[in-house]
Formats: sequence, structure tokens, C-alpha cells
Amino acid sequence: MKFLLDTQIAIWVLIDDRRLSRRARAIVNDPQNQLLFSVLSIWEIAIKSRLRRPDFLYEPREIRRHLLEDGYEELPVLGTHAVLVDSLAPIHKDPFDRLLIAQTMVEGITLLTADATIAKYPGPIRKV
Repeated sequence: MKFLLDTQIAIWVLIDDRRLSRRARAIVNDPQNQLLFSVLSIWEIAIKSRLRRPDFLYEPREIRRHLLEDGYEELPVLGTHAVLVDSLAPIHKDPFDRLLIAQTMVEGITLLTADATIAKYPGPIRKV
């Protein structure tokens, strides 16, 4: 199965954070699953680390390099992803998360998230 990791899950996987649930660990450790991260997540890390957000104090180049080295596939942001955002219900205000949701809908892949608000959207989203 194909899974897109939201930004927080991708960071937690890389730093082996204790907040990563057993369900999430099982999914990312299953060799049958195809795991992706979005270019959008790297952009989000770059912006929020520059703002000195304590939960995003990571070097975006290093995060990207480690994800690629660990076999994660990079998903580009396309115009078809961006235009779908305007049709999403205003459940979540974060523009990064809204675009991740749109990417999964367009691509037909499942978004892995720990965010309960994201999980309120219909579609291919799995809260772990």
C-alpha cells in the first residue's frame, strides 16, 4: 500500500520519537508498503525552522537526505494538488496540511497523520 507521511510523522520516524505510535511504526516498517514524503513537508520544515519553532528545529536538507537514503519516495507538488485545496471543507486552517490532504486525494494514496483535525477529512487518511 502507498502512504504519504505528514510532516510530523516524517520527522518522528527519522528521530525515532517516542510519540510515533506502534501502528505508525508497523506501517513504516512493513517492507510491502511504499512510503512517500512530500516536497511540501521539506518546505514546511524550512519555513518553520527559520521561525525557530521548537517542534521544527531540524535542517531541511538533512531531513530530505535522510528520507531519500532510507528509501522514501519524494512526491512533488503539482498544480492539480494546489487547485483541489479550494474544494476542501474549512476543517483545518494550516495550508501545509490542506495541501497534503489534496495530494493524497489526487494521487489516491493514504496520508498517515497523528493530527486528529486532519483525520476529520473524508478520503484516504489514516490517523496513527
